[in-house]
Amino acid sequence: MTRFEDLPYRPCVGVMLLNRKGLAFIGRRKDGPEHIDEVHVWQMPQGGIDEGEDAWPAALRELYEETNVRSVEKLGEIGEWLTYDIPRDIVGQVWKGRYRGQKQKWFALRFTGNDSEIDIAHPGGGHHKPEFIAWRWEPVANLPRLIIPFKRPVYEEVVKAFAHLV
Repeated sequence: MTRFEDLPYRPCVGVMLLNRKGLAFIGRRKDGPEHIDEVHVWQMPQGGIDEGEDAWPAALRELYEETNVRSVEKLGEIGEWLTYDIPRDIVGQVWKGRYRGQKQKWFALRFTGNDSEIDIAHPGGGHHKPEFIAWRWEPVANLPRLIIPFKRPVYEEVVKAFAHLV
């Protein structure tokens, strides 16, 4: 078995989707070995970058596959990759044990559609099971306290980087 320190980070994108009031979309995750309680089950849309895919198209794809949303305008992007490690005790349960965590490229998008466009039960793309069982608009400042603790430093960086867009 590969040592934790030698495992690579999974390339990933994250999306802070902001509505016209400056609130961020968050979804309640269905399940996962990393969930520790009922408070820290909320997150912004995110997902892996496919082989040969650039980060921006991956962000649009992941947003569509998780929320059905296509009506967006790009507001910003964090230039560097943000990383987090998953807890060592769940490494074998996540991504088949191939990664120590994720390196994420984050984008801020303005949602220009109506809330009726959001459909977490039947998201776009047709090949994914729904990832969220509920969603809501949340003040951006609240996001770090709603995410699982090991991802909190990344969320703090994202909130800080995009605060001027709210």
